[in-house]
Amino acid sequence: MSLLEVKGLKKVYKTRLGGASVEALRNVSFSVEEGEYVAIMGESGSGKTTLLNILAALDKPTAGTVLLDGKDFAHIKESAVAQFRRDNLGFVFQDFNLLDTFSIEDNIYLPLVLAGKSYAEMKKRLAPIAEQLGIGDILKKYPYEVSGGQKQRAAVARALITSPRIVLADEPTGALDSKSTDELLRLFGEINRRGQTILMVTHSMKAASHALRVLFIRDGEVFHQIYRGESTNEQLYQKISDTLTLLAQGGDRR
Repeated sequence: MSLLEVKGLKKVYKTRLGGASVEALRNVSFSVEEGEYVAIMGESGSGKTTLLNILAALDKPTAGTVLLDGKDFAHIKESAVAQFRRDNLGFVFQDFNLLDTFSIEDNIYLPLVLAGKSYAEMKKRLAPIAEQLGIGDILKKYPYEVSGGQKQRAAVARALITSPRIVLADEPTGALDSKSTDELLRLFGEINRRGQTILMVTHSMKAASHALRVLFIRDGEVFHQIYRGESTNEQLYQKISDTLTLLAQGGDRR
C-alpha cells in the first residue's frame, strides 16, 4: 500500500455573496510511496497551492479522498487535526516561518514543545539533525543574525525533528540565492537517501530536477509525470523544460 494516496480530488470555491464557483482541483489522483521524492509543478493558478493545503490538512476537498497510511484525512476530528499534522507531517516554507523572538534552537524545538516532549527528549532528537544539517554553531543565535541559507536549514531541522512520515515543502528555494539553493537541494537529496519521503511544490526547474519524480498540474488535474530513472539532473531538467513548454502551448496530455 502507498504511503500517500490521493483519489479523485476535487475542490470548488464559492465566490463571495453566492456568486460563481471556481474549480481549483477537478480530478487529481496520484500516490506516493514511502521513501519517494516527488516534485509538483504547474503554472500559477493550476491548483498546486490548493493541493498542498489539502495534503497539509489545512483545507478539505469538495470531493475525493486523501489517505495517509490508509487513514482518511476526512475522518480526522477537527480537534485532532493539529496533532495529526505534528505527528505525521513536516513543513518547509519559502519564507522560513521562523519566530524572530526565539533562538534557532527554540524555533526547531517548537513542534516538540507543542507535543509536550521533555527538554531531554528534544535535545536528544536535535543533536543528530543539527550535525547532519551543519547548524550546531548557530543554535543559540536568532533568525535575524543568520543567513537565508542557514534559516532554511533551521526550517528543515524543525520539519525533521518530529520524524514525520512526509515532509511537505512549499517553494523551499524561492527565497534563497543560488549557493543556498544548491546547498538545500543537496541536503534534500541526502535526507531522501536516508529514507525520508519528500513532496515538494515548486516553480523552479532546478529544484524539481533533483526529485525522483515530477508531477505536472494543469487546470486542476495531473497532466503528466516524469520519472527520473537513470537520468542525470541535467537530463531531467531538460525533460521538465520540454514538458513545461508543452503546458504553456496547451499541448495534449501525454
